Amino acid sequence: MKPMLLTEVLETPIGEEWLYETKFDGFRCMLVWDEQPMLISRNGNNLNHLFPEILDFCQSIFPQVKAYLPLTFDGELVYLMNDFKSEFSLVQKRGRMQNKEVIAAHAKDFPFHYIAFDLLSYKGESLTNKYLKTRKQQLAKLFKTLKLPVMINYEDQRRLQALNGVEQSEPLWKAIKIYNGEGMVAKKKTSKWVGDTRSTHWLKIKNWRYVTVIVTKYDHGNGYFHGSVYQQEELVEVVSFKHGLSEEERKTLIAFFQENGQRNNETWELEPSICVDVACIDFDGSKCREPRFHAFRLGTMVRDCHWQHMQRQLYPIPDTVQITHPDKPVWPEIGITKDGYLQYLQIISPYLLPFLRNRPLTLIRFPHGVPGESFYQKSSPEKIPEFVSTGWMDNINYLVCNNLETLLWLGNQLALELHIPFQTLQTEYPTEIVFDLDPPSVEQFSLAVRGALDLKEIIDYFKLQSFVKSSGGKGLQLYIPLPENAFSYEEVRVFTEFISRFLCEQKPELYTIERLKKNRHNKLYLDYVQHAEGKTIIAPYSTRGNEKGLVATPLYWEEVNEQLTPDLFTIPAVLERMKKVSNPFKNFRQVGERQDFQSALERIKEQ
Repeated sequence: MKPMLLTEVLETPIGEEWLYETKFDGFRCMLVWDEQPMLISRNGNNLNHLFPEILDFCQSIFPQVKAYLPLTFDGELVYLMNDFKSEFSLVQKRGRMQNKEVIAAHAKDFPFHYIAFDLLSYKGESLTNKYLKTRKQQLAKLFKTLKLPVMINYEDQRRLQALNGVEQSEPLWKAIKIYNGEGMVAKKKTSKWVGDTRSTHWLKIKNWRYVTVIVTKYDHGNGYFHGSVYQQEELVEVVSFKHGLSEEERKTLIAFFQENGQRNNETWELEPSICVDVACIDFDGSKCREPRFHAFRLGTMVRDCHWQHMQRQLYPIPDTVQITHPDKPVWPEIGITKDGYLQYLQIISPYLLPFLRNRPLTLIRFPHGVPGESFYQKSSPEKIPEFVSTGWMDNINYLVCNNLETLLWLGNQLALELHIPFQTLQTEYPTEIVFDLDPPSVEQFSLAVRGALDLKEIIDYFKLQSFVKSSGGKGLQLYIPLPENAFSYEEVRVFTEFISRFLCEQKPELYTIERLKKNRHNKLYLDYVQHAEGKTIIAPYSTRGNEKGLVATPLYWEEVNEQLTPDLFTIPAVLERMKKVSNPFKNFRQVGERQDFQSALERIKEQ
């Protein structure tokens, strides 16, 4: 059973007969589920061994699904970076894996989703001859019955999600552009499912990015041109292309090579002299994906075709966000400009935004960069863009950051530190406990490491799961997520004070709860008083206003050892880290909902 294929178009079709969906960059896949679920690729290969997390989830819901089997879904295997984008480099990486243990480890760190966008059989009855609109309704009804998501949510740990179409294309296309998705699909509501056919009833519209490169090589043998950019004064090849050129453009470019280049067998090479724009859908870390020639850029200087410029073209700022002075130095010591900061916010937003959502923000802004004067901002200015939310707490109308546009708007104002309270606008009680471990100086950071491990040991004793992050300064911060709106600040204070006092009694030479710095005598300060209503903490993945450009970085517990230092987590280092290491806080809220904090409180009362 081979899938129905899409026809590519340049313009979005408009009309009441169309439904629109996000196009995700993953592996097209049929989920055929009789007694056992089977993931079947577009070429008919069984993919079960590659995606154990999908199979495990299917097994976990088998008792609920059993009554509706056999089922057949059409969909996509994806690694969701946000609700509109799948990271194809991770999909590709999983597809190349062969070792069972390696696959299992990757599935644990980078769990995939199966997005079902069509229902082809239900209780063994084929639905392929029914209208798409009917199949979509049946799909949504089934997922609601099974208590599975009917809207895409990258944070939701349920591995099966349904993709429903929308009737208005413009809001969806705008979101796809903002969140850097691959594109959009338009499907006729009356379309029937016809396998192994490229249909004009299903259309795809790509979200092209345009990168400017220097044409450096022409391969006469296969007709491909090669494009490069400068990276630290070295030319790095980033694309090879031959599609998109008119016959006249092709002849012009070949003639330029023949007149100005050097021939080496089938290959012509050219000194950096001519720039072109190449359209692509993404960059896989080494090469542009699905490249095609777009236009000559004869007025562009070759020195302007560099890595940072290409990165900005690959991650364009949304049209709705106005950026001023992008070249302003913000962290001059590490060479980061405002544009570099904005790019950091774009890339880190999938991990940062969940912790900002619906929380009143306290900002620290550095209008002239770091080092320089700074000021706190709590209340919202009168004039704000329509994409920015606000919320009242303690008689202050705070800014709230619920989307990428707001995050970039704040970044443009050089809000370098994002501090959040321990509760949301909707909750009266804290959603987590945080212990702030503050050593006397950065040179004594090892004391914070020791304190974090000692604290974890006590918290483990109470059968609670904890998380840890660097503060972005000289200390560490230990988190215990809680069930939402279940425990008051007073109840939580009983726990934090008991733990802190107990640790100080056990190791009085190392730890103190003394508020006055002069009385701490070079000990690690356990700040439990800071955990209170109205107080704030630096958000996970927020930058700090120190000269080294450090980030408050979530860590795995095994990283908390004598090799750990705050300097490991600069902005560039964190960007590199997130390419290789999954987010240690990814299950934070789900763990919180399962924590048995009541038992911990009862055990303390027994002490």
